Amino acid sequence: MTALKFAAAALVASTTFAGAAVARDQIQIAGSSTVLPYASIVAEAFGENFSYPTPVVESGGSGAGRKKLCEGVGENTIDIANSSSRIKQSDIDLCAQNGVTEIQEVRIGYDGIVFASDINGAEFAFTPADWYNALAAKVVKDGQLVDNTAKTWADVNPDLPAQDILAFIPGTKHGTREVFDVKVLEAGCEATGAAEAFKAAGDEKAKGCTALRTDGVSVDIDGDYTETLARIDANKNAIGVFGLSFYENNTDKLRVGTMSGVTPSTETIASGEYPVSRPLYFYVKNAHLDVIPGLQEYIEFFVSDEIAGPDGPLAAYGLVSDPELAKTQEMVKNRTPMGPLN
Repeated sequence: MTALKFAAAALVASTTFAGAAVARDQIQIAGSSTVLPYASIVAEAFGENFSYPTPVVESGGSGAGRKKLCEGVGENTIDIANSSSRIKQSDIDLCAQNGVTEIQEVRIGYDGIVFASDINGAEFAFTPADWYNALAAKVVKDGQLVDNTAKTWADVNPDLPAQDILAFIPGTKHGTREVFDVKVLEAGCEATGAAEAFKAAGDEKAKGCTALRTDGVSVDIDGDYTETLARIDANKNAIGVFGLSFYENNTDKLRVGTMSGVTPSTETIASGEYPVSRPLYFYVKNAHLDVIPGLQEYIEFFVSDEIAGPDGPLAAYGLVSDPELAKTQEMVKNRTPMGPLN
C-alpha cells in the first residue's frame, strides 16, 4: 500500500470515528500484565479525581496489547497498549497498514525481573551463566556443544544448592520473556562461551542461545505472576521469574535470589546496579486524543509527579521512578509521536 493510500485510510477511519465518538466515552486499555497493576491504580485515581468515567484496563500480554492497538482507528479499537517491552518494528508496520500513523511512546518508569522461590526454601545467588547452563537445550562441555543433562542446580554450579532444577518462566507472549531472553539467557550464553560455539557451528547470530530444554525442567507460564506463585506453592523446590513489584508485594511467600551478587530493589534498579531491569511503557493512538473524552488528561495524569514520581502511589507499589520523567511529561503535553526505532 502506498503512503497516499495509508493517509487516505487514516482519514477515512478518523472521519468515521469522529462521527461515532459519542458511542464511547470510556478509555480502553489493554496489554502487559506487569503494567496492569500500575495502570489500574492510575485508572481508579483518575475516575475519582476527574469527571470522566474510570478507564477500562485489561491484560492479555504486551504483544497482544500492541497488536490490538494496531487493529485500526475507531471506537471499536483500543486507545492505549501497556507494554513491558519496547514496541517492535513489526508492530509499527502493522499499525501503518491499518491507518494508525502516529503513536506516542510513553515510558512510565522501570521494573526488574527477579528470581524467587518458596519463602522457606534455600538461598540462591545466581549469575546469568547459571540460568543458561540450567535451562539451555545445548551447553558447552570440553569445548563442544552437547545436550544439557544437568539435574540439580549444584550440577550447574557447585556453589548452588543440590536442588532439582525446575523453573517457571514467562511464556513467549510476555514482555518479561524478552528481557529474560536477552539479559539472562543471551548474557549467560556469552559468558559460558556457548555463543561462540554456536557461531562456529554455523549459527551466525547464535539463535541457539535462547533454545530451551524440553524435558520438563523449564516451564512456560502463559498467565500472570499469580499463576507462577501458585505453581511455586505447589512445587516448593521450583524457582519462578517475577516482576520486582509483584515480589515486593509477596515477600511473605517468596525468597528472592541475588543476580551477579546484587539483590534486586528499587534502589539497585534505579542506580543501574541490578543487571536484569527493563523500562515499562504504554503506547497511545494519537488519532484518538481529541475524540475519546479524557484521553489526553489521563496520559498527563499518569506521568505527573504526583502519580509517577518517586513519592507517588506507583513508586509505593514498586515502580522505579524514571529519572527523566520531566522529558516524558513535556513529550506528552506536546503529543509528540515516536520517531523511527533506534
